[in-house]
Amino acid sequence: MVARLVIAAPSSGAGKTTVATGLMAAFAGRGLAVSPHKVGPDYIDPGYHALATGRPGRNLDAYMCGTGQIAPLFLHGSRGCDLAVVEGVMGLYDGAADQGELASTAQVAKLLKAPVVLVVDASSQSRSVAALVHGFASWDPEVRIGGVILNKVATDRHEHLLRDALGESGVPVLGVLRRAPAVATPSRHLGLVPVAERQAQAVEAVAAQAEQVLAGCDMEALLALARSAPALSAEPWVAEVGERPHAGGPVVPTTRPVVAVAGGAAFTFSYAEHTELLRAAGAEVVTFDPLRDEALPEGTRGLVIGGGFPEMYGEQLSANEPLRKAVAELAASGAPVAAECAGLLYLARSLDGRPMCGVLDADARMSDRLTLGYRDAVAVNDSVLAPAGARLRGHEFHRTVIEPGAGPLAAWGLRQPERRVEGFVRGGVHASYVHTHWAGSPEVAARFVEHCA
Repeated sequence: MVARLVIAAPSSGAGKTTVATGLMAAFAGRGLAVSPHKVGPDYIDPGYHALATGRPGRNLDAYMCGTGQIAPLFLHGSRGCDLAVVEGVMGLYDGAADQGELASTAQVAKLLKAPVVLVVDASSQSRSVAALVHGFASWDPEVRIGGVILNKVATDRHEHLLRDALGESGVPVLGVLRRAPAVATPSRHLGLVPVAERQAQAVEAVAAQAEQVLAGCDMEALLALARSAPALSAEPWVAEVGERPHAGGPVVPTTRPVVAVAGGAAFTFSYAEHTELLRAAGAEVVTFDPLRDEALPEGTRGLVIGGGFPEMYGEQLSANEPLRKAVAELAASGAPVAAECAGLLYLARSLDGRPMCGVLDADARMSDRLTLGYRDAVAVNDSVLAPAGARLRGHEFHRTVIEPGAGPLAAWGLRQPERRVEGFVRGGVHASYVHTHWAGSPEVAARFVEHCA
């Protein structure tokens, strides 16, 4: 039994991240072990959640991992905790495009049997707030909205009008938050600026969010609501790679190959389960920082370069010529290299005109166009991640382009929103814009480590 709350909103921009992170930090400050979670594929919010709780921020993505994995992944992340706080994505009922409720906050709340706290931006309304809350509370009878937190309330008079309007709605007001610049987190082209890029300021912002929540919310009522959630019948997820369906033989190698995983401020996008699966598959995982380290970790047999913001650090990445050369030499040797999005850009010849690793015959640059959405991907060619024909689900999220968009051997064939091939398979290199969540396809980690060994 894990006490739990889902923090949702009618739409993006209402203040979910501020409230969810503030609640996490406030409850943690009271001595509770708080498990942080995020609905959907977002990498940035979990960084703030981790800062607030001291535990890894974990994603619950029903599209990439499957609905059957949501409760197990939740129980895995919240093991030993007193309370779990789950931040939603977009509006409460918004999910994967043209897929009904799939991957929506509402679906995840139902799968977790968790009460929902609706965060409402009340800055431009008074009595209408009751109609809004009533509509969201009655839309799906299986979604239990246990209370509302009113955000961006202007004055005492404004608060009185809002409380009066909600008095007959049947949904209790569990908090009222005033406008507070100190809790704001700066944004740029892909959302919030990650914690790793503003550590000191992020600590201050999270502390301010906790203070605001403590001052404006009924913490005892929120905790009681969280404890009203029933027990889940699922078993916790375990980082097991199992047998690969496309090849026989043992999965765990006889030696533990070193797999280097890029980190630091330029490469902050990763899921905690990836490292856990790599270790379960038999790898020794070592993190390195391409902004600072001039060599790969000693004994590196494989390389994983996830997402992040290399476009913000192009000059520093380019200036680290020894590491760029080491990456190129590792790739040329045929060693397994898995690169997603930011990793794809780093392996290119250039990024915004600056030399990168030159592993791929392609050049990348910033773009005004946002590419965003879930992807249903089919492996076009055999690679260190998947055999040809294997299907995975992933997502794209970037404001860059790479030319050409695919190599002579493409990585993925995508079925929506339009049919196209993308990415590169070259020797042991698999590079693509598509982010994947290996908890939904643990055989990927097994295959990768097996190639490393």
